[in-house]
Amino acid sequence: MRLRLWGVLAAIALIAVMDLAFPPPLQRAQAVSPLVVDREGQWLHAFAVDEGRWRFAADLNAIDPGFVERLIAIEDKRYWRHWGVDPLAVLRAGLTSAKSGRIVSGASTITMQTARLMEPRPRNLQSKLVEMIRALQIERRLSKKQILELYLTLAPYGGNIEGVRAASLTYFDKEPVRLTDAEQALLIALPQAPEARRPDLKAANAKIARAAMLDKLILAGAITPVRAGEARDATLPAARKTYPRFAYHAANRLAQSSSGIVRSTLDRLMQSRAEAMVAAYVERFDDGATASLLIIDNETRAVRAAVGSSGLAAKGGWIDLTAAVRSPGSTLKPFIYALAFEDGVAGPASVIDDMPRNFGDYAPENFDRTFRGEVRVREALQHSLNVPAVTMLDRIGAARFAAVLRAAGVRLRTPHRADNKPGLALALGGAGVTAQEIATLYAALAQGGEVRPLVWTVEEETPIAAPYSLFSEATAKRVSAILADAPSLAGRAPAKLSQSATRVAFKTGTSYGYRDAWAAGHGGGYTVVAWVGHADGSPRSRATGRKAAAPLLFEAFDMLERNGERLPGTIEEIDDQPAGQMLARLGRPRRDRPPEITFPRSGVEVFESGAMRGFALSARGGAVGYDWYVNGERLMREETSGRAVWRPKGPGFYDVTVVDREGRMAKSKVRVIASR
Repeated sequence: MRLRLWGVLAAIALIAVMDLAFPPPLQRAQAVSPLVVDREGQWLHAFAVDEGRWRFAADLNAIDPGFVERLIAIEDKRYWRHWGVDPLAVLRAGLTSAKSGRIVSGASTITMQTARLMEPRPRNLQSKLVEMIRALQIERRLSKKQILELYLTLAPYGGNIEGVRAASLTYFDKEPVRLTDAEQALLIALPQAPEARRPDLKAANAKIARAAMLDKLILAGAITPVRAGEARDATLPAARKTYPRFAYHAANRLAQSSSGIVRSTLDRLMQSRAEAMVAAYVERFDDGATASLLIIDNETRAVRAAVGSSGLAAKGGWIDLTAAVRSPGSTLKPFIYALAFEDGVAGPASVIDDMPRNFGDYAPENFDRTFRGEVRVREALQHSLNVPAVTMLDRIGAARFAAVLRAAGVRLRTPHRADNKPGLALALGGAGVTAQEIATLYAALAQGGEVRPLVWTVEEETPIAAPYSLFSEATAKRVSAILADAPSLAGRAPAKLSQSATRVAFKTGTSYGYRDAWAAGHGGGYTVVAWVGHADGSPRSRATGRKAAAPLLFEAFDMLERNGERLPGTIEEIDDQPAGQMLARLGRPRRDRPPEITFPRSGVEVFESGAMRGFALSARGGAVGYDWYVNGERLMREETSGRAVWRPKGPGFYDVTVVDREGRMAKSKVRVIASR
C-alpha cells in the first residue's frame, strides 16, 4: 500500500515537473497586430504581424455575446464545465468511430483547438493526445474567459486573417460587438475550413457552409427557424474591406514600442484633413517635391496631426520627414534675438547695422545680396536679415546658444565640421535639426518660453517633470509680437485687419541651395511647422520658405480656423520703446532679488569650445557688478568685451558661481563634453 502511494506521488511529481519544463507556448497569442488609435479611440492605422497576418486581440466584452453563446453551442457545449478535455465527447467519438470504422468526430474542445492553433501538427491520434495534454496545461494556467479570448484571437478565417475581430472588420467592416444572425453563422463556420469557405473567393462554398451552420444552430436551439430562414437570404460580403490608414509615419513609430492598442494624441479628423491638404498642396509642384506638416496643441504639447510626407507613393514617401534631419535655414533666428533680449544686449527698437562685415573668416550676406545700413532689431528679424542675426549670435556666443538649445531638447547636428563645434553659421541654418525639434521651440515661444517635449500618447499628456525655461514670458511675448507683425504673404491680408482671423507669429527659413523650405509659427492655441522639399535633399530652384512653405503653413491655420479648432491663446501687441530706453531697462539688473545665472544653467551639457573661444558667462538680477568663479577660482574679465569668459581646462563637471556686489550668489553645475 505504501509502495503504491509512493508510486502515485512520484507520478504526480513527474507530471508537475514535465508541466513546468514544457509549458504551452502562450506567448504566440501575445503577438497581435499593433493598432494605433486617435485620442478618442478612433482607428488610425494597424500593422500586420509576422508573415503579413492580421491578428487583433479578442476581448469578450467587445464581442457580441450572442455569437459567443452560439459558438460554444456548436463547438463545445460543455465548455464551461470541463477541464480542457471533455470525457463524454471523447467517449462518444470513440464509440462512433468504432462503429463506422473511421474517425467521424475528433472530440476537440475549444481548449484543444486553441492548443492546436498555437502548435499546428498533423491531424492524427498522436497529435490528438498532445492536444489533450496541452489543453490540461492551458486550463491550469488560464481562466475560461482567457482561453476563449485566446481561441477567438488565433482562429483562422481565411487568407491572412486570424481572430474574430480581424474577420469582422475585414468581411463586414465593423467591430464584432453587434453581429447579425447571418454574420454569426458565417464566422462560426469559417474556422472549420477557412480557405475553402472564404466569402471573397469561394462565395458558393461560403453560402453552403453558412446554411449548414444555420441548420446546426436550429438543432442546438440557438436560433429559430424563421430567423435562420432570413439569415440564409442575407448577402455575403463580396470583397475584403480595407482598414483605415491615417498617420502612417507617426503610427508606425508608435507601434514599434507597443503591441496591442496604442492611444495616440492625434485627432483623426484633423489628421485626415491635414493629409488631404498636404497631398493637394504638392500637386502645385512639377519637380517631385513633397512636404511634411506638424500641428501641436500649445498648452499640452500634444501632437494633433503629423503628416510625414505627401503620400507613400511620393518619392521618398516612406520617410518620416518630420523626424528627418534638415538644415533649418533662418527658423532659429527668433531664439537668438530672444536670448539677446534676455541679456539686455538689445531690444526690439535697438538700432543694429546691416552692413558688410567679417567675423574672422566668416562673411555672411543677406539672401537678396543687399544691405540696408542701420535698422531696428524688430525689422532685422521680420525681414530675416543675416548680418544682424550673426552679430547677435556673436554677442551671446554660439556655444551658449547651442547649449541652450541642447537643454531644450534640440540636438544640433554638424556632421560636415571637422571639429564638430558650434559656430556663427548656426544663425543661418548651419546645423541640422528636425521639424519636431522646431515645433518644440515654437510651442515654447507660444507658452511663455517654457519648453516641454512633444507628446504623442494620451498617457503622456499630464506632464511629470517641470518645464525648462528657455527665456522669460516677457521675452516670449516680445518676440511673438515681432513675428506676428512680419510682412504678410502676397495676396493675404494681415490678420490685424480682420476681427476673426487668427494672428500668427511665424518665421520662414530657406537652407543653402534651396534644399529645404520652412515655415513655423504659432497662433490660436496651436503651433504649426511646414516643410517642403525633396526627400533626397536635392535642391529646388528658387524655392524659398516664404514662397514654398509659408502658404502651406497658413492653409493649415485656415483649416483650423474654418473647422472651429481655435483654442485659447492670443498674441499681444507690444509697443516698442526707444532703443536707448530699451537697452537701459534691460541692462539694469533688479536689486531686490539675488542674481540668477542665465548661462550656463545648472544641469546643462556643453561641448568644448576650444582654448581661444570659451564661453561668455551671463547672469541677471541682484546688484550690478558680478564676480565669477569656476571650481572656486575667480575669472578675470576680458579687456576688450568686459565680459567674463570661461575656457574649461577639459571635459568634466564644473561648479560655476556668480556673486553680486552685495555678496549674494547663485550656482550652477555644468558638464563639459569633449568635442567629437
